Amino acid sequence: MNATTPAATLAARRDRAFGAGAPLFYSTPLHIVRGQGVELFDPEGRRYVDMYNNVPCVGHANPHVAEAMARQQSTLNVHSRYLHEGIVTFAERLAALHGPEIESVIFSCSGTEANEVALRMARMATGKAGIVCTNATYHGNSEAVGKMTRIGSGQNSAGDVRAIPFPEMLRPLVPGAGEDELCEAYLDRLRQVIRGFEEDGTGFAGLIVCSIFANEGLPDVPRGFMARATEIVHDAGGLVIADEVQAGYCRSGVWWGYDVLGFTPDIVVTGKPMGNGLPLAATAASRKLVETFRSATRYFNTFASSPLQAAVGMAVIDVIEHDRLAENVAAVGAFLKAALAERKGRFASIADVRGHGLFIGVEIAKTDAARDPDMDKAVDIINRLKDRGFLTSNAGAYRNVVKIRPPLVFQKSHAEEFIVAFDATMAEVDG
Repeated sequence: MNATTPAATLAARRDRAFGAGAPLFYSTPLHIVRGQGVELFDPEGRRYVDMYNNVPCVGHANPHVAEAMARQQSTLNVHSRYLHEGIVTFAERLAALHGPEIESVIFSCSGTEANEVALRMARMATGKAGIVCTNATYHGNSEAVGKMTRIGSGQNSAGDVRAIPFPEMLRPLVPGAGEDELCEAYLDRLRQVIRGFEEDGTGFAGLIVCSIFANEGLPDVPRGFMARATEIVHDAGGLVIADEVQAGYCRSGVWWGYDVLGFTPDIVVTGKPMGNGLPLAATAASRKLVETFRSATRYFNTFASSPLQAAVGMAVIDVIEHDRLAENVAAVGAFLKAALAERKGRFASIADVRGHGLFIGVEIAKTDAARDPDMDKAVDIINRLKDRGFLTSNAGAYRNVVKIRPPLVFQKSHAEEFIVAFDATMAEVDG
């Protein structure tokens, strides 16, 4: 591709090649030709700070990862039906990042695939079909996994996937309730859905959540909700699946999002950041659960568990550990969140600032007393930020949360730059 191709021409060609409707960010799509660290560049050399992309978690064009990829590809890359020490070592290293409950790993190429494996594993282990998710979640694109996408909590009377309202404090299920009462109200919804599965013969297999409820907009969750939800699931004979595709790999300042919310899952799904851009995902669980799945399916993935994936996956872990990126995420994330929280009273449309580590959501609402979600203004904000050289997106149940999720190598200096641009943007949109 010619890097100097005008963006409009490239967009037209893209519509023909992909079919019109393939998603693009921003009202005026961005043409990117180069990246380094947290910075991206267009054909004219204009710099953008990437504050969205958790795929290149150790930075765009990371030299250690690139060297590991080149070295392995120039040596050997085959499918996983041969013995290869690198693949085994990578699986061991990945499992060891969890507690002793996680022993074995099934590799795949995307979070969608890994979540589908997790659902099948839970169903095979329990002999039942019913899966509970939240009403504003996303776990992938396949037919099976896609059934969970934003299905709405009112659809709880039929099907093998049913939703509960996601737990939150800003727009609580029971207005005016204390935190403990509110927690119990959300847990009651979980109990009701589990009961429904058992009463209609579907049976209950498990609960799947993003560990920090990222697609729900990073809500503040009632204290103790996930620990108690895990108890309820286990008492009912089900399994807890933690989707760590967004929450994991030190995104929250610790390795796993489930540690942030204080629960221990039975199955853990990882994806996007594992390969820093190389397609790589995993479903991890106890050896017993994994072997139950393998004995029933003889699962095989041509491109997963390859020497190339293993080399790149280990290089990513190397960088995270060597460069102490968890500490960087905790420190820089705390600085940025505090700075944004200070703006809550300054700009009328900021209803809330939430998040963990370098995953922060700024809730945008109309300025009336009801704090009604304002998706249009959120979209306007992210487009204006893009024009100022900072790339974000919108998320949440109402698509009104400005989503800030930069690579783990994001520094305090970048955060300070962003705050200047954010202030200018908010002054414009709030008038």
